[in-house]
Amino acid sequence: MKYRQMACIWWLIVSMVLIIPQQAASGSVPELIPREVLFGNPVRITARLSPDGKVLAYIAPIDNVLNIWIRTIGTEDDRPVTKDDNRGIRYYFWAEDSRHIMYAQDAEGNENWRLYSVDLETEEIKDLTPFENIQVRMVETNKRFPNELLFSMNKEDPKAHDVYHLDLISGEITLVAKNPGDVIEWVIDTDFKVRGIITAKPDGGFDLMVRDSDDDDWRVLVTWDAEDGMTSAPNFVSPPTVFSEDGKYIYFMDSRGVNAGRLVKMEIATGNIGVLVEDQQYDVSKHALLHPVTNEIQAVAVQRARLEWVVLDKTITDDLDAIATLDHGDFTILSRDNDDDTWLVAFEKDNGPVSYYVYNLTTKQGRYLFNQKPDLDEYTLASMKPISFTSRDGLTIHGYITYPVGQEKTNLPVVLAVHGGPWARNTWEFDADAQWFANRGYVCLQVNFRGSLGYGKDFVNAGDKEWAGKVHNDLVDAVDWTIDQGIADPERIAIFGGSYGGYAALVGATFTPDLFCCAVDMFGPSNLITFIEAIPPWFSTLLATIHKRMGNPETENDLLKAQSPLFKVDRIKIPILIAQGANDPRVKQAESEQLVEAMKQKGLDYEYVLFPDEGHGFKKPHNRLKFYAAAEKFLANYLGGRYEEAAQ
Repeated sequence: MKYRQMACIWWLIVSMVLIIPQQAASGSVPELIPREVLFGNPVRITARLSPDGKVLAYIAPIDNVLNIWIRTIGTEDDRPVTKDDNRGIRYYFWAEDSRHIMYAQDAEGNENWRLYSVDLETEEIKDLTPFENIQVRMVETNKRFPNELLFSMNKEDPKAHDVYHLDLISGEITLVAKNPGDVIEWVIDTDFKVRGIITAKPDGGFDLMVRDSDDDDWRVLVTWDAEDGMTSAPNFVSPPTVFSEDGKYIYFMDSRGVNAGRLVKMEIATGNIGVLVEDQQYDVSKHALLHPVTNEIQAVAVQRARLEWVVLDKTITDDLDAIATLDHGDFTILSRDNDDDTWLVAFEKDNGPVSYYVYNLTTKQGRYLFNQKPDLDEYTLASMKPISFTSRDGLTIHGYITYPVGQEKTNLPVVLAVHGGPWARNTWEFDADAQWFANRGYVCLQVNFRGSLGYGKDFVNAGDKEWAGKVHNDLVDAVDWTIDQGIADPERIAIFGGSYGGYAALVGATFTPDLFCCAVDMFGPSNLITFIEAIPPWFSTLLATIHKRMGNPETENDLLKAQSPLFKVDRIKIPILIAQGANDPRVKQAESEQLVEAMKQKGLDYEYVLFPDEGHGFKKPHNRLKFYAAAEKFLANYLGGRYEEAAQ
């Protein structure tokens, strides 16, 4: 249960920037923060507590390549346990035996994730899925079965992930559940059986189905239509779908009959539902605290402007209160040992590195471990402020603004930084991009435009088939808001983003070319028709949802063409920096190159940076630094900000 979110991380990775925060000040213009400090590898990141509570794992570099390290809790006997010398490791988890660490690795960003294990006693590393062109997703571990785990893999059909059982002792892999082609999530009960599934329907909706045993037929427990889909079925902001310890109840997100996704508990036999946590405007977030013994949800967080916890089990109120005093910022519980004696806690800040603490439930005391990037403590960072405004058609739009430290908040150059997805959202956190912009003298404006997750289904659905329409209007309205407030210099406004944000940057350059002075596009689709037609096979289960949210090339070709920047190249008046990974399976290299070719034919001003060993995001530090050096110089040319001359 506690690793359920890992499956989503492997399945649909939309973020490319490592989270690495810092400390703010006011007064004079602060020292230039080196790009290496902001965008180089962290010192330590992604800490995880072993199930027996004795060992801490984390990711740290060896010769500038990220690997997994461990240390015994209470000591500093840190040592690396993996030996990656190329792309680095980012996704890992503990097996329940506390002896094996499992991790996923692809080749040069192609997202064909293989599953590897590290035996901490023998130091042996095994490739458990040595197959070509497959993708592994983590499904579940269970402390009652410490030598086993369940994962899914599309070995038999690239479009469908089946569930496999892994015996850690023998290494034997056994197929335990076949995907008929429509399953998007497998739900495992506390007896380690595949007892629930969530399936995608042809109309864009979803079904939650259950069965009593492996020999029984599946039956529909809950049906969500397409309008409820994004705020009910699994996504990046939802808590996991889990069974109770006795198997009589199931917890899930549900927005039927209401606007925002609520956490509910259903009695399976009767269908009776009890609402545990709800908010009128905000969906319940992915941060759910499950008891490792009873499997009851004890607390859940709602991501408003800041992360706010709602406690269901009052026995942990004092613990959460004590944890809140350990540091400033918003905290999450990353791991709990199986005896529930020790918790691993992370604090997220807008102006400082993520910091890690270990908390003891017996003594009610917490102990500091480390932060992700201690070098950041030497520099002055900016604060991220929540904002809201009303769109031209009356929607309340939320976002965040980060101002340069030491400057008056008037007539400043602005970078509109658009998040990816688009079914994601910006949150209050350390954002390396926002700090970079602010440190170079720019206001960073981040907007949770309609279609962004977390604000209820009405807000999500308002973005359907409006990518270059009302969604873009929200971004324009945000820029106009900064101008009306006297914040922005109207002649110095840039648009910047990756994935959907890259597409938005291209829309800004083609649909509203007079608003922006330059644009930066990282792996953004330029032609929505070819983008949809080329989606990876493992996305095809959600094709009906994509058609509902974007459009169907077979029946809505004109709509998709009308919203594609490639067909509006004649309107471009501003320079564009385009960056692309050659192995990107989501936004293919052709999406950037067909735009580059069209601009070249028309003699338009562009820069193009292609990374032959990257995918959807620039993971290798030398590539990341090369991109940010190019982007920094590009922005300085057109916004007039500061630039670090040191070559990267």
